[in-house]
Amino acid sequence: MGIRQPLDLFAFSCMLLFCMVMASQQVVLKAVAADIAPVFQIGLRYGIAAMLLMLLIRSKATQVRLAPENRGPAIWIGVLFTVEFLFLGEALRYTSASHAIVLLYTSPIFAAIGLHIKIASERMNRLQWLGIMLAFAGMSLAFLGDDETELNRAVLMGDLLALLGGAAWGATTVVVRATGLAALPAKQVLFYQLVMAFIVLTFWSFWSGQTDVNLTFEVMMSLAYHGIGVAFLAFLLWFWLLTRYQASQLGILSFMTPVLGVLLGHWWLDEQIEPNFIIGAGLIILGILLVSSHGWLSAQLKRVLPG
Repeated sequence: MGIRQPLDLFAFSCMLLFCMVMASQQVVLKAVAADIAPVFQIGLRYGIAAMLLMLLIRSKATQVRLAPENRGPAIWIGVLFTVEFLFLGEALRYTSASHAIVLLYTSPIFAAIGLHIKIASERMNRLQWLGIMLAFAGMSLAFLGDDETELNRAVLMGDLLALLGGAAWGATTVVVRATGLAALPAKQVLFYQLVMAFIVLTFWSFWSGQTDVNLTFEVMMSLAYHGIGVAFLAFLLWFWLLTRYQASQLGILSFMTPVLGVLLGHWWLDEQIEPNFIIGAGLIILGILLVSSHGWLSAQLKRVLPG
């Protein structure tokens, strides 16, 4: 395995594009939610992406199937992947895209706590525990509503579902790190995740009566954007960047996503962001940075404060 490069201007540009795409997905899902349910659209997009990925794998003369001993673990993380997006799709029925993306990106907090429990070498230091406390303080603030109206109770339900999606994402990271699944072929594992998400989320949509579609031009463009742009090209870009550049530095830049998501939700959907949520989101993002980037931050502090 080659040595990963530090970030350069090209990598930064690619990460900015990737974060923009990731930040926009919830906004686009919400924008057409009146014509197609978010959870149904997520299921369909993974069906589109799975077909495209299978064609790509076949074109490179690679087997779609994993070795028998790897299929069970791949299915397990496929379940967590599916649960994450089931929670996200249902969350967008009740809460804003801005709320959903910030709370979904709490996943590193749950991953850090799980890894602290499961793996001795992943014990958190004081800086990371400070980040955990800041993030949970931010979550508490973000959940504070102005009153107890029916609308605010619905938003709270959506926020909780988005937070559960973040927890499922964090659990995926714990399973991958604790079981060595990171060594499995990335494209094949992603294919299993996409197929499982397509089957389960589509079934859920039929079971819950969320399959009515008003096939407008906007809905067709949204499906194409999500199926090709988000679930296929953006994921491949991320995996490609991980093979060439340092994962820790890419991870730091990925925290642009929730910030961009809030800005896009406000600009595109005219979502009103409550002051308590702005402060809470800031604390969450700061806490996540402390938890996930403590090594890089410690190195920078040593440069500024030698000795």
